[in-house]
Amino acid sequence: WNHYKNQVLRFPLRPPSQSIMPHSFGYRARTRKTFRREFRRNGQLPTSTYLRTFKTGQIVDVIGTGYQQKGMPHKQYHGKTGVVWNITPRAIGVELNKRVRNRVIKKRIHVRIEHVKPSRCNEDFKKRIAEANAIQKAGGKATTKRSPPGLPVAGHFVSHNKGRAVETVTPQRYVLLV
Repeated sequence: WNHYKNQVLRFPLRPPSQSIMPHSFGYRARTRKTFRREFRRNGQLPTSTYLRTFKTGQIVDVIGTGYQQKGMPHKQYHGKTGVVWNITPRAIGVELNKRVRNRVIKKRIHVRIEHVKPSRCNEDFKKRIAEANAIQKAGGKATTKRSPPGLPVAGHFVSHNKGRAVETVTPQRYVLLV
């Protein structure tokens, strides 16, 4: 009994809310779901990932892939969009914005090509430019390349219940049944 009593005094039992584990602030802390692969997408990356060509000035998305841990971006750059400023044999340099308190700082990072993919953020803009150029080549009037503003919705009547009567819902009084 004395031996057990000493053990209890030396290692007091803690309630379940208090954890014995220390709080960690590591480089990849709280990235369990951030860097994981998608469901049923485990294993090697497709060959197209390595065959992509990147050019200086191209817009890319930085997304950390759990398959390749070398050259992985820091968790705060995951999901950010930037511009390619440097190209090396296995990695590319990306310039992106990082918000620090009340200002935005331009940061330059090097990331392996497994963690970068071409961005689709300006596809709509390129499509509008191609359409405008095609109209102009055909001899039509030059149109603006800016995104048109959304027009207001035309006036209309809002129908309710498709011709049925309006149903009024009122709460029932609570009665305790003993």
